[in-house]
Amino acid sequence: MPFLGHWYALFGLLLYAAVIVLAVWLVLWAIRIAPRRIRPDNALSILNERFARGEIDQQEYETRKAALLRREPQPPAP
Repeated sequence: MPFLGHWYALFGLLLYAAVIVLAVWLVLWAIRIAPRRIRPDNALSILNERFARGEIDQQEYETRKAALLRREPQPPAP
């Protein structure tokens, strides 16, 4: 398209730059998000292992598990 001149080339470069930026952003997003989905919560897995080895009883296991899974922080008991 000769009537567009240099604007056509500039548009092509901007399009390639946008594709590259999008690809880099997707890779960085995947690197940050994927480990959270794959790895279990470390504290909960340690608690499960301690219960499986018999280091803690079921009542202590359930109490600690409930505390770990609680969404909002609770103030310490007086």
